[in-house]
Amino acid sequence: MKLLDIRNLNIELLTNDDRIRAVESANFSMKEGEVSALIGESGSGKSLIAKALVGVLNNRWEVTADRLHFMGEDLNRKSDKERRKIISRDVSMIYQEPRRCLDPTANIFSQLEESLPDREFSGWFGSRKSQRVKLCSNLLHKVGVKDHRAIFESYPHMLSEGVCQKIMIAMAIAKEPKLLIADEPTTALESTTSLQVIKLLKSLNQLKDMAVIFITHNLNTITSWADTINVMYCGQLIESGKTQKILSAPMHPYTKALFDSEPDFKSGDIDKKERLYTLKGTIPTLQHLPAGCRLGPRCPNAQKACVKMPEQRKVRGQQFRCHYPLQELTK
Repeated sequence: MKLLDIRNLNIELLTNDDRIRAVESANFSMKEGEVSALIGESGSGKSLIAKALVGVLNNRWEVTADRLHFMGEDLNRKSDKERRKIISRDVSMIYQEPRRCLDPTANIFSQLEESLPDREFSGWFGSRKSQRVKLCSNLLHKVGVKDHRAIFESYPHMLSEGVCQKIMIAMAIAKEPKLLIADEPTTALESTTSLQVIKLLKSLNQLKDMAVIFITHNLNTITSWADTINVMYCGQLIESGKTQKILSAPMHPYTKALFDSEPDFKSGDIDKKERLYTLKGTIPTLQHLPAGCRLGPRCPNAQKACVKMPEQRKVRGQQFRCHYPLQELTK
């Protein structure tokens, strides 16, 4: 059984004058215990998909989907209350801006304590309190916070962005969810702590069979342990498939451009003043999308047929939207 199965997901921003479609016809699925990477430029719609799944978008956004299944449950047929119960029990999310997500009026211990599931505690009231303190301190130690006593009594505005991010990660993993959505979880962290967090998520994935959707710009962070990769551009999922297949033989020109733009320091052949590869042009705004293929004006392989929107195709397990996939062009 699939853990998550989304078909034809559309997310629109409702304005006074028009509807702006930020995500269009996205298909996304994953199995239990799978690690799936969601990559692409800023503004491509990665975080919107995550927020739509957990239901935190406000009334300015309209979310529709032909299918929205989680653990066999059809979320489209659930009431708001039933959907929130399922999501709060089995899904956690690490947000990009942790300080804005933490309660400024409550200290860190009370917020950590609130994130703990009730099933973890037993015995009389006094013993439960000591159990909560121990679990909260263990969570902070896991994410690299050593002085938990000082953090417990602190408020979000008293802490750095990096420490707030660690606290958000601790709160997200507290209930050992079936699915963890990590939206740029290591951006505000120093390199050593970033590695520690990645190792922690890896161990939770392997030992607890916790599925992970990892949203990131840093391809080197995720490609070594993601099972699948999903590439977004201008609100569309333009390529999806097994990690090794996409790394070795990408079908879409944009996917190849993303990987080519990452310097390969292991090869040792990079000149200090050598320019990194980039696509010409800039990503268009959602209000002024090009006709046909979204990448058309920037694509090095664009041809006459690209003025029409490419349909989603599937070749050897890889799904992509392109009239002239790279592996056919090189044959």
